[in-house]
Amino acid sequence: MTVNKKSSPSVGSIAKLVAIATVASKLFGLVREQVLAAAFGIGAVVNAYAYAYIVPSFFLVMLGGINGPFHSALVSVLAKKDQSEAAPIVETVTTLVSIILLIITVMIIIFASTIINLSGSELALETKTLAVLQLRIMAPLALLAGLIGIGFGTLSAADSYLLPSISPLLSSVTLTLGVACLLGKFGSVRLDTPQYFQLGAIVLAGATLGGAVLQWLAQLIVQWRFGMGTLRLRFNWRIPGVMDVFRIMTPAVISSGMSYVNLTIDLLFVSAIAGAAAAIQKANFIMLTPVGIISNVILVPFLPVFSRLAAPENWQELKIRIRQGLFLGALSLLPLTAIFMSLALPVVKFAFERGQFDSEASQFVASLLFVYGFGMVFYMARDVLVRVFYALGDGQTPFKISIINILLNALLDYLLVDSFGAPGLLMATIGVNIIAMSVFIWILHRRLDGLPLMEWGRDITGLVIATAVAGFASYGVSQGLEKTIGNDNLLLLLIELSVSSAIAIAIFGLIAMQLRLPELNILTSKIRQKLGR
Repeated sequence: MTVNKKSSPSVGSIAKLVAIATVASKLFGLVREQVLAAAFGIGAVVNAYAYAYIVPSFFLVMLGGINGPFHSALVSVLAKKDQSEAAPIVETVTTLVSIILLIITVMIIIFASTIINLSGSELALETKTLAVLQLRIMAPLALLAGLIGIGFGTLSAADSYLLPSISPLLSSVTLTLGVACLLGKFGSVRLDTPQYFQLGAIVLAGATLGGAVLQWLAQLIVQWRFGMGTLRLRFNWRIPGVMDVFRIMTPAVISSGMSYVNLTIDLLFVSAIAGAAAAIQKANFIMLTPVGIISNVILVPFLPVFSRLAAPENWQELKIRIRQGLFLGALSLLPLTAIFMSLALPVVKFAFERGQFDSEASQFVASLLFVYGFGMVFYMARDVLVRVFYALGDGQTPFKISIINILLNALLDYLLVDSFGAPGLLMATIGVNIIAMSVFIWILHRRLDGLPLMEWGRDITGLVIATAVAGFASYGVSQGLEKTIGNDNLLLLLIELSVSSAIAIAIFGLIAMQLRLPELNILTSKIRQKLGR
């Protein structure tokens, strides 16, 4: 029985709600990034912020975000509990987690300089000083991340998906308003001078912290209304379900911590490359805008479904759902792979090239976006498979693989960064994701009494061919438009991107239709229903 006494909404209705909320949040996130780019380009303030935000983002995004360990563990346990059992579990978990994270917050403030040196030893002294200041301001995000993540999991288990999906909008609004006020008062030219660096750094970090506070308060109000726990302190870890949460959460947190170690190693390798961290952050944002939307649409509604199908008698249905998660992700992301790889530079120019973000910055970020485009689908597939393990009550397997990935990532960084610069860093990450995804599939194949891998492989091969053809066609159209009408203003860029992207999507869709995938039928059926209204 789930914590929601009403009948649970369908995966489709959940996905629709999550999609609308997430699109709204991501679109405003784009506005936020455009304001940041205009104000600071990829200069010292945002480069310092990229290093200062490593630890806070680990807690806020990787641990406390949607599909993070806190969210996944709460959903996995509460989805199998009655509503009357939920509040004591949530309150106890919140109390114990908050104590730990409060101690961590204090440690971050004390050792901020040491933490920045771990990943930014080659940074310029001015940039490093700004990063230390920003990290100390943002240290309370560690505590807030736990509260936000627990809230995400609690509301999702109660089949309330709107607020978890749209709450990041609060952070974007806060950060955008803060930087926009700064930009309006001083202008981008003055903000690019050293005497304004500290002010810009303080506004960036303070607005980030303020946005997280708003996220938590908004969740807390809704959580109280659902009767899913209050701020009451509970220390009784023997309450049934509490240790189940920690059994799933603990290895998942440690596993996600391996991602932080990987990121620290990554940025250490590129700390000597001017603006690399900020450029990676910009390319990562463009990539994560669609990936985040699609990830939330797929993973948020599928995680409770995976959990309810964890018993051996339900494994045949579980295999179908795993395929749906993987192929819905592939069908959604592979057309974007074709677009990002063929149109990387126009995309970056359209999104960011204004103010302090010049053509040189566009070239740098575009080289990174090209690589990110190739790796998106592997990122998604790995995340889907990790959630299957969590649903099966197994957090150990992802943890063990993540430890191996640290060594592999460091080796690939060493081999590829020297040869390819900052793009080599992303190539290493993609390589690690591909290997992890393959190992997850192999283990599930053995554990679930066999997956139809030959069938899956045949269908994926067809989609890869469709992606390649779509990408080449899109690039050809783009080059033709640049030679005939140019792309030296936003309108011409928009025309180039719209026409070339439409060609890529149309060609991908036509080829994919020949594969007769059941997941494509699901998508096209829903599209027809919407268009028919």
